[in-house]
Amino acid sequence: MAETYSKDEMIRRMNGCVAAVKTEFGGLRTGRASPHLLDPISIEAYGQQMHVSQLGTISTPEPRLLTVQVWDRSMVKQVDKAIRDAGLGLNPQVDGQLLRIPIPELNEERRKELAKLAHKYAEGARVSVRNVRRDGMEILKKLEKDHKIGQDEHHKQGEELQKLTDAHIKEVDLALQAKEQEIMQV
Repeated sequence: MAETYSKDEMIRRMNGCVAAVKTEFGGLRTGRASPHLLDPISIEAYGQQMHVSQLGTISTPEPRLLTVQVWDRSMVKQVDKAIRDAGLGLNPQVDGQLLRIPIPELNEERRKELAKLAHKYAEGARVSVRNVRRDGMEILKKLEKDHKIGQDEHHKQGEELQKLTDAHIKEVDLALQAKEQEIMQV
């Protein structure tokens, strides 16, 4: 653990937690096509794991259609198989080096499942933000114990850290609210 307390470091770590949950939300499928839908899919290519976006150009020519223009003809079958096996309910249609991926309509049950998953992601992000706060509080406690800062300074920094925590948790909650509305929109 660091011997000094840095507010900027705490902000950077909390921002990382918020950014991570927003990325996870991007991968949750709504009724619209989004290139981020394919973010979690990785493929064994050229001796290493690679994401779809590293093997081709992903675009959304229509609101309910994704296309992947695979750059290397020899990788088309692997990309197709990885997308089918990802558990996203997508069935690409191969057209040469182009994969057309129609986005099926979501039913009510699937929307509720996605909303639950979004809540799970958000709770994970809240826990991460609180862990950053806990680390910061431990550093402050140790600094006070070692007489590097006074009790007043410890209290003041602790309050600032709590305000940061509250602000980042609120940001996670707002992102969750927006994603939930997007998921439940028919």
